Amino acid sequence: MATKTEAVSIWDLPVRVTHWSLAVLVPIMWITAENSLWYWHTRTGHVVLALLIFRVIWGFVGTDTARFASFVRGPARVLAYLRGDYDAKREVGHNPLGALAVIAMLSVIAAQVGMGLFAGDPYDGATGPLNALVGVGTADWITDTHEWFVYVVFGMIALHLTAIAIYVGVRRQKLVGPMVVGKGEVAAGVEGNSRASLGRFLGAAVVAVGVAVWVWFGAWPLG
Repeated sequence: MATKTEAVSIWDLPVRVTHWSLAVLVPIMWITAENSLWYWHTRTGHVVLALLIFRVIWGFVGTDTARFASFVRGPARVLAYLRGDYDAKREVGHNPLGALAVIAMLSVIAAQVGMGLFAGDPYDGATGPLNALVGVGTADWITDTHEWFVYVVFGMIALHLTAIAIYVGVRRQKLVGPMVVGKGEVAAGVEGNSRASLGRFLGAAVVAVGVAVWVWFGAWPLG
C-alpha cells in the first residue's frame, strides 16, 4: 500500500536563494578568472563571501531545516542511512549523507574564497584585499593553490550533481523541485519546516554584508 503524502514546507526562501546564487556565481567566478576579468572576479567573490557568511549564521538562527543542528548527524546515523534505515517520506530536510555533502560543499567554496582574499601579485593589479597581511612567498603559495583548488570545487560540484541524478533517476526522489518552490511531498502527518523570522533574516543579512564590505576595504585595523 502506497504511503499517503501531502505537500509541506521544506526549504525556506533564504536557503533557496543562497543555494541557487552560489550555483550561478561559482561558475561566474571561474569564467571571470579565466578571462582575466579581475574587476568582476573580485566583486563576485565578495558576494559569495557574503552568501557564505549568511548561510553559516542562518545555520544557527534560521528555520528548522536550515539549522546545522537539525541535519548534521553522527557516524551512527550516517551508517544507519547507508544500511537503508531511513524513510525519506517521514523526514524533511537533508538526509544524513546529504548533510555531509552540504558541509563539504560549503567548506571547499569557503576555502577557495578565503584563499582569494589573500592571493595575488601586487605588481599585476589583481590582489585580494587581505594580500598585504601575508608575505610575498606566502601570497605566491596561496595564489598557486587558489588556481588549482578550483578543480576541487568543480569535483565537489560534479559529485553533488551525480548524487542528485542518482536520487532522481534511480530512487525517484524529488530533490530539485523542493529547492525551487520550497515545498515537497512527505508522509501525511509529518510536520513541515518552521517559519522564517524576518528579524533574524535581516540581522543575519546585515552582519554578512557588513563583514564582506569590511573585508573589501582591507579589514581595518587588521589591514
